[in-house]
Amino acid sequence: MFNVLIAEDDQMLNHLIKTTLVKSGYNVYSAFNGTEGLNIFDANYIDIVVSDIMMPGMDGYEFANNIRDRNATIPILFVSAKDKYEDKQKGFQIGIDDYMVKPIDIDELLLRVAALLRRAQIANERRLVVGSTVFDYDTMTVTSNGEELVIPQKEFNILFKLLSFPNKIFTRTQLMDEFWGPYSESLERTVDVHITRLRDRFKNNKDFEIVTVRGLGYKAIKNV
Repeated sequence: MFNVLIAEDDQMLNHLIKTTLVKSGYNVYSAFNGTEGLNIFDANYIDIVVSDIMMPGMDGYEFANNIRDRNATIPILFVSAKDKYEDKQKGFQIGIDDYMVKPIDIDELLLRVAALLRRAQIANERRLVVGSTVFDYDTMTVTSNGEELVIPQKEFNILFKLLSFPNKIFTRTQLMDEFWGPYSESLERTVDVHITRLRDRFKNNKDFEIVTVRGLGYKAIKNV
């Protein structure tokens, strides 16, 4: 199941897009401005972003720019009433992948979302390649130098998250909230235990390393 983030301040349109995507098999996160959308993006694994431009606070341009700073390849689809060439040009210069002008055909939006996912090679496989190491999100397997390793789900998810955003620092609280839930009774020490296990499993892997950032949390560094 693919995760879609919608950033749209029109509540009715936001609900329509979300309902349509959910019926089509997507998992959907809704935000009503760019700031809220960015918080959701930072806390969850997102496959594609659908965003309005004119939103209160952080508008779509600033939102997309922040997304691009975090992830250079995730598909971004703008849905906006702004129909001038200059508006579209600004979006594509930021790095969006597609642009729809309101009022939109909801069925066309579905087609475009699916096409963008295919173009990003996400529809058929969700993989992360780091040097000679391949992470397969759907099977929770890691293959390195021809050897396949199946690791516990939470360990895989933490490592996949860290390596999806190399050099980005994730706090223990962020990792706890995403993979254990904000109301979990588990202690933040649980994250440290999983990181220790990951380091032990991949101590001979030269493609990446997990670094402790004192007082903050963890980040992954690619060595390739």
